Amino acid sequence: MTVLKIEKLPHNKVLPEYKTEGAAGMDLCAAIEEPIELKPLERTLIPTGLKIELEHGYEAQIRPRSGMSIKHGITLINCVGTIDEDYRGEVCVPVVNISNETYVIQPQERIAQMIIARVEQAEIEVVAELTETVRGAGGFGSTGK
Repeated sequence: MTVLKIEKLPHNKVLPEYKTEGAAGMDLCAAIEEPIELKPLERTLIPTGLKIELEHGYEAQIRPRSGMSIKHGITLINCVGTIDEDYRGEVCVPVVNISNETYVIQPQERIAQMIIARVEQAEIEVVAELTETVRGAGGFGSTGK
């Protein structure tokens, strides 16, 4: 099991938490003092009040909460955000309202989930050509519905 070190900033009131024993992601909460109104198609950066230190060879993935996405149209601007192991700033969540209705983010509301995942850096090898496959260059729907 990897260890995630967390520095709690003064405006943080809620630590990340796995809500069930089998949860892959821990919930991140909005470390805000006042509600933030997010109009349709509006985006903003929500602070979590946390700084993290990951072990070597790990990343933190910030993902939308499925309930917020389907019920309210609140998702992440970049779908999945990556926090590299050497980043030491505050973890912030870039949210966007893709619904037709205004949504109000409340202080300490669960706004995203964070997954800790092992990563590996690849060694790059430049070649004259790649090996052939049945699929070849077919993409974007080439394998069917």
